[in-house]
Amino acid sequence: MAKTLRVRFQPPLVLTLLILGFFVFIPMISAFEYSIRTPLTGGYGWTHYIWAIREDDFFHYILRSMWLAGVTVTITLFVLVPTLTWLHLSRSKVRGLIDGLSLLPLVIPVVAFAVGAQISFPEFVQNTVLELPFLYFVLALPYAYRSLDIGLNSIPLKTITEAARSAGANWWRTITAVIVPVIRGSVMATIALTFALSLGEYTLTVLLHWDTFPTWVTFVAQDNILGAIAISMMSLIIPFLILTVITLFVPERSMQGRK
Repeated sequence: MAKTLRVRFQPPLVLTLLILGFFVFIPMISAFEYSIRTPLTGGYGWTHYIWAIREDDFFHYILRSMWLAGVTVTITLFVLVPTLTWLHLSRSKVRGLIDGLSLLPLVIPVVAFAVGAQISFPEFVQNTVLELPFLYFVLALPYAYRSLDIGLNSIPLKTITEAARSAGANWWRTITAVIVPVIRGSVMATIALTFALSLGEYTLTVLLHWDTFPTWVTFVAQDNILGAIAISMMSLIIPFLILTVITLFVPERSMQGRK
């Protein structure tokens, strides 16, 4: 006999979701409506979006920001997954300290962080745009760290690690072929959060005098404010679509050791 799925109506939850939806979507809908206005004809159209796409540097800067975000995601996973795995397995006393340190990017002013972190890099890194992914990684650290930490906390990490090691897998294969697939949901969430933050980061990029998609939007806004709003809408829609695609690849029921 098929089990009947019962959904309990929870007014506080519904009210919270409605408020959240109102807070998020009403401004976006208003901005979209404003971006498709055509003041000369008094109607609506895609004129400003077409203008944005036809701008010479549109694809250059959006692709630049996307590959920088991709590098940031790679750095984040390469650093955090092995580190958090070691912290969980070793039950080291420094875990509490590292948990606290991972929150520092939330409280350190971006101006102080940008200047202080940049001068700590080797000169060959300071002189290239590749310094941005390392700084984006630090900004995304509080969110990426906790996303992976939750995933590792929800699985029998020691058991599956010992099983993989006893089967002859080295540490690298254990992490990539066993642990990462098991915490796939947390890894996907980390990728989504890091990518979205890196793609939209503006303050840090301006302080270090680099040009990316958000800074280019500010520049073109001086000539066409409605076109700049259209570009800003695209910069919101693109990460949203990426998050949606990533979410679709996450299984409905987590395979994190629970049955």
